Amino acid sequence: MKPDLFQAPDYYQIDELLSDEHKMVRDAARSWVKREVSPIIEDFAQRAEFPTQIIKGLAEIGAFGPYIPEEYGGAGLDQISYGLIMQEIERGDSGVRSTSSVQSSLVMYPIWKYGSEEQRKKYLPKLASGEFIGCFGLTEPDHGSNPGGMTTNFKDNGDHYLLNGAKLWISNAPFADIAVVWAKNEEGRIHGLVVERGMEGFTTPETHNKWSLRASATGELIFDNVKVPKENILPNKSGLGAPLGCLDSARYGIAWGAIGAAMDCYDTALRYAKERVQFDKPIGATQLQQKKLAEMITEITKAQLMAWRLGVLRNEGKATSAQISMAKRNNVEMAIKIAREARQILGGMGITGEYSIMRHMMNLESVITYEGTHDIHLLITGMDITGMSAFK
Repeated sequence: MKPDLFQAPDYYQIDELLSDEHKMVRDAARSWVKREVSPIIEDFAQRAEFPTQIIKGLAEIGAFGPYIPEEYGGAGLDQISYGLIMQEIERGDSGVRSTSSVQSSLVMYPIWKYGSEEQRKKYLPKLASGEFIGCFGLTEPDHGSNPGGMTTNFKDNGDHYLLNGAKLWISNAPFADIAVVWAKNEEGRIHGLVVERGMEGFTTPETHNKWSLRASATGELIFDNVKVPKENILPNKSGLGAPLGCLDSARYGIAWGAIGAAMDCYDTALRYAKERVQFDKPIGATQLQQKKLAEMITEITKAQLMAWRLGVLRNEGKATSAQISMAKRNNVEMAIKIAREARQILGGMGITGEYSIMRHMMNLESVITYEGTHDIHLLITGMDITGMSAFK
């Protein structure tokens, strides 16, 4: 088992933009990842298994609902703290960050923002502590980039709703205690409902044979005449804007998280380039390898500045969905390119589990697609700057 020697790059002294609390939160997450994630994650990725033993630790570092108010069990932190936690967790593994992102932005966020006070008190403290794990049901087998076309539906059946349909590519589904599910009522209006493990007709088959996010549990949500109590509907927002608001929060976290994966690949490649000797000198002394490394640190620095500025805007309530889309798209593309270049610097060693790069590269192939595909985010920016939609 190799020691985690990671040193975070900060070429533009961005730490000076962070408060003492920001740095304390980040450093706690970084230390935890080095201690609890790095030593085990390659083995779990090889076995395609999520390390459930880390759930308690994720809760302890505030990774579940970091911006949720303390009265509901959250840490009451700001958006930059949330981003920094996601950065550090994804530095360890994108799949682990996915578990945290889903819990925070796609389960706790809608219950906090759209739920009743009774729902907040019932679910949020248990989600924040890791006693409950949640998942988010939006994507369907035939409706991915067009979630408004969903066919999952519920009907008023007197003292309960009757839910039918299916969701696909759902992180945390196989072991989730609750699911925030988006479905259409009889008038075609989209609402969120909290579906609990154990409700008759609710099953969560696991998705196998993934080459990406192997240390993350992915599955389906199947609803076969599931009786959902009426008090489980989220009362304070409906329509497609409700789940899209959750996706804004998740995409923001990804914009930070991808930087962590890129940092890890860069740091690994830099250290290897200094140590690996060919033709009687370290490969880091050659022009081509220096070009790769210089471009990597440049792109990471640009992404850091973009994420920090977006965090400031989020804290001020000014960040737009289009701005979040731009950061998600740019930073994930940056990370996947750096992973590919870093793999080349390591040569054949880059494909082995002895180093993290190939795992990051495979994981980022999912990150570049989920929470809005790479192309969809480009069209969101295009629509924002032209005022014209290219979706139809």
